[in-house]
Amino acid sequence: MSLVDKIILKLIKKKISVSIAESCTGGLISSSITKIKGASEIFSCGIVSYSNNSKIKYLSVSKKTLNQFGAVSSNVAIEMINGLYKIEKAKITISTTGIAGPNGGSKNKPVGLVYIGLKYKNKNYIFKKIFKGSRIGVQNKTKNFVFKKIDELI
Repeated sequence: MSLVDKIILKLIKKKISVSIAESCTGGLISSSITKIKGASEIFSCGIVSYSNNSKIKYLSVSKKTLNQFGAVSSNVAIEMINGLYKIEKAKITISTTGIAGPNGGSKNKPVGLVYIGLKYKNKNYIFKKIFKGSRIGVQNKTKNFVFKKIDELI
């Protein structure tokens, strides 16, 4: 059993609900949860908001924030978790936004740059990470980081 699986079982045991707004991870985190028996007890919602329009429409991310900071920013990660929390009220709300690659990076925002938002007990935590590796490698490292942070919080 993987560490991620153990953390999900811990969430189930503690009855800690989770909702997720994923961009660069494309549903990978949601999929990791739903593959575990009993996940329906804690998993309320997973939204893959890949485009800016979906971030605006479903998560209430403001156009101004997107224009000013770009989709890959701490500001958008915060608005994603807060927008989803307004809808779901899960005990833990997660957001991911980043550049998984292999293209799309720049000097200021390199491939592998990911912002991760976690909301727990009405406190927002934002993490900026630069993960090395392939596209799926960046996505998997993001997923693993999310679950390690959840484990620390609970």
